[in-house]
This record gives sequence, C-alpha cells and structure tokens, in this order.
Amino acid sequence: MVLHTINSNQLDYYLKLILITENTMNPLINKQCREYSKDESPLNLTEIEDNRKHTPEWQFCATENTLTQTFHFDNYHQTIEFVNKLAEVSHQQDHHAELIVTYNRCKVTFCTHSVGGITENDFICAAKIDQQV
Repeated sequence: MVLHTINSNQLDYYLKLILITENTMNPLINKQCREYSKDESPLNLTEIEDNRKHTPEWQFCATENTLTQTFHFDNYHQTIEFVNKLAEVSHQQDHHAELIVTYNRCKVTFCTHSVGGITENDFICAAKIDQQV
C-alpha cells in the first residue's frame, strides 16, 4: 500500500469537495424552512417516503404524525454538545423539535404543529441535523 502525504491546502480542498458532494446528494441541506398556515396540508405518505430517501435514519410514525431519531453518545458532555448544535439549526430555521435528553441519548421528534403533521420543514431540519453529527 502506498501512502501519500498531502499539505493543508490540499486537505482543505478535499474537505470542501466532500461538503459540496454531500450538499449535492441531499437537496434538503440547501433549503430553508418556511412558515406554514393552518390551512395548508401536511405531506402525504408518498411525499414522506420520497423525503425519507434523504434522511433514512429518521423514522416516520404514522399514528403520531412525527419524524423521530434517537442519537446515542458516550457521555453527557457529548449529548449536550449535540443538543447545542441542534438548537442552532432550530434557531436558524425557526423550526423546533421536541427533545428528550438523557445522560447519553437525545430523542429528537419533529412535527409541524400548524398543519398537524409532517412538512418539508421537518425533513429540512432532519437533514441539517444529520449533517452536524
């Protein structure tokens, strides 16, 4: 096996290329949440399944109309660090999840309450959170 040494400029280039590739692969990353009125409808099952292709780790619960994922960590410090990153995403998108935080886990649940179900906002935030982890 041949190992190649790269300098910091090359490393920066490769890291930017990886980030661009990830953003291109998941179109939700480049979207912004919007406000929904109570007169709008949530996504239908086909639309939910189409969006889940971009957020496969997230589970849709049809009985509760929620999108959920539980994240696991080694310790409380890592858990809270994650919660703070999640809070930044939620603040930037003005779309907030329900959180259940324990020593080494954080259960994140999204639902767009104004429409009583799942919207693209839930998937946008899920994708942005996945990018943080």
